[in-house]
Amino acid sequence: MTKYQIHGGNPLHRTIQISGAKNAAVAIIPAALLVDGTCRIENIPQISDVTLILQILQELGADVRTVNRTTVDVDCSRVRNRQVPYELARKIRASYYLVGALLGRFGWAEVPLPGGCDLGGRPIDQHIKGFVAMGAEVEVRNGLIYAQVPDRGRLTGGQVYLDMVSVGATMNIMLAAVLASGMTVIENAAKEPHIVDLANFLNSMGADIMGAGTDVIKIRGVERLRGGAYSIIPDQIEAGTYMAAVAAAGGEVLIQNVIPKHLDCITAKLVEMGVEVEERDDAVLVRRNGPLNRVNVKTMPYPGFPTDMQPQIAAVLCLARGTSVLIEGVWDNRYRYVDEFRRMGARIQVDGKVAVIEGVGGLTGAPVHACDLRAGAAMVIAGLAAQGVTEIDGIHHIERGYETLVEKLSGVGADIRVIFVPDEESQSQVG
Repeated sequence: MTKYQIHGGNPLHRTIQISGAKNAAVAIIPAALLVDGTCRIENIPQISDVTLILQILQELGADVRTVNRTTVDVDCSRVRNRQVPYELARKIRASYYLVGALLGRFGWAEVPLPGGCDLGGRPIDQHIKGFVAMGAEVEVRNGLIYAQVPDRGRLTGGQVYLDMVSVGATMNIMLAAVLASGMTVIENAAKEPHIVDLANFLNSMGADIMGAGTDVIKIRGVERLRGGAYSIIPDQIEAGTYMAAVAAAGGEVLIQNVIPKHLDCITAKLVEMGVEVEERDDAVLVRRNGPLNRVNVKTMPYPGFPTDMQPQIAAVLCLARGTSVLIEGVWDNRYRYVDEFRRMGARIQVDGKVAVIEGVGGLTGAPVHACDLRAGAAMVIAGLAAQGVTEIDGIHHIERGYETLVEKLSGVGADIRVIFVPDEESQSQVG
């Protein structure tokens, strides 16, 4: 078993480079199934979720060639298998994008229900609603999603109103619609940057998508998509995580390869807390020397404060003067990390979707567990700010979404390393 070991209390300085966006990459890579020819996808993050989705494509028969550390060529023209491997799909939430892509190309898909982080109820009913509106028959049984067009023909354009703003459903319906016959309209669509990135990727390959980034997206189906090259946007959540780390630990860090506009909702809250954020063309300079002020935060769909930044901002609020209120407006089960923060001296009370955080003078290092991807990132932030040693297990969750996290943080002055725990010790901890 491996852990992160952090000796906290060191302010952060110098520069961090942000990688490509995880949430864009895990949709754009399956979108290559729709393309007749080779897609060169650039600025891919080196994370386990991307490795898994590429492996799934290879299992389906795609030709995947690594060009360099951040670039792959994907050719799905010879894909014939539409049955996604069960064990691989169960490890990643984004495997559900394979339903839309396979259904759009072949008129038939068989995909295991997805895995990923346990954040409470994450139903796929809105995805299914969109597929059915385009003429598909969908059934979920024995842990599998079966979707097909009668006679395995072509989907037809449809009108889809999402009952709730859903990033996954918006992107999945887009994937299914690009090769459909006629116009598909998605109303109450999500607006996140990675939705715009997926639309830009598909349009660069010959799709006809309008309105991405607004709440109404129109997709006019085309006969085929052609190969091409595309570079994925920078990761908004990775950038926000390092901004929160500077806010918690103190110091001054230039965070490069970002789109500052995508960070506005995060920047606004940090500035309200007393953190200095200076926007540049493709970077933000984050500085914190003085005390942190209490703030109230509610997570909301974009352009609101992102739910994927909720645990990280909670780590910062633990160190603020006064009492802050944090409201989770998206998921039902996003406070499982609270007991881990309490081990470090945090004062947090949770009632449903509301967390009341009473700021403390400082946190102290402790053994903690990363229960999911973003909670794990929050444990790292808390460990950087804490006095003493913090050891974090469950780091495979963190590596699903953060490329070379240890190296990036070490490069700005953090005392963080990966340690290996002998099997006997890890077994005794489980017992």
